[in-house]
Amino acid sequence: MRRYTLHLVLFILTVASTCFVGGPVYSFAVILILFGHEMGHYLMSRKYGIRATLPFFLPFPLPPFGTLGAVIRMESTVSSRRALFDTGVAGPFTSLILSVPAIVIGLGLSNVVPASHIKEGALRLADPFLFSFIQRLVLGQIPENYEIVLHPIGFAGWVGLFVTSLNLLPIGQLDGGHIAYALFGKRSRVIFLIAITVMAFITVFYNPGWFLLLILIILFGFRHPPPMDDQTPLDWKRKLLGGFVFLAFFVSFTPAPFPEYVEDIKQLFHWF
Repeated sequence: MRRYTLHLVLFILTVASTCFVGGPVYSFAVILILFGHEMGHYLMSRKYGIRATLPFFLPFPLPPFGTLGAVIRMESTVSSRRALFDTGVAGPFTSLILSVPAIVIGLGLSNVVPASHIKEGALRLADPFLFSFIQRLVLGQIPENYEIVLHPIGFAGWVGLFVTSLNLLPIGQLDGGHIAYALFGKRSRVIFLIAITVMAFITVFYNPGWFLLLILIILFGFRHPPPMDDQTPLDWKRKLLGGFVFLAFFVSFTPAPFPEYVEDIKQLFHWF
């Protein structure tokens, strides 16, 4: 039991921090999505005999999320590109499956109000394509000068898409990096370079809020240890699933998730 003490403490603290930021309904929904993501990795690791820890939740009692997510640590070498792919894809695939119904339910419980009723300083979100598509299906066309006051479950679904898209960046040790390496082997370094270049362009010319993430992916974006069997290619079903997952990245990612803060961040960087 003592070996799980840290996992339990961090989980309880994350429940508290997400409740503090968004209330119990948001906390339940977002933790379910994060837990599903990490357990997807964990269970697939167990299937392939890869030693892995249970999820470590990361509390952060400040807006907008109340958490920095969750992680597991794999403690043994991956046996093959097939195992690498299945382990890498299981997390984002699970969180995507959980995020979509959360968005549907949350939008159904949301209110559409005149823009003048929105309090000054309220958090405004940029909607990735998938969120906008679901929104149109659930709520139809939003009248001009009206806005959606998003229900906490819907916000948790938005956060789920945000976390899924970040994890699917095809870089280094991120889930997208695992998937890219499993698909393309050592040639994936070219994909890593392209992804880092695009993120650098977005950071410099559009949204400097990605600056810290950019530094981290530059430091770690080219490092991906090969599996023991680095020669056997994936079958066509996994290649097809890999294409679907990267499509999910493109429809879930937004370069400026909090558009109102972009100019403020630019001014801050300009001041420095």
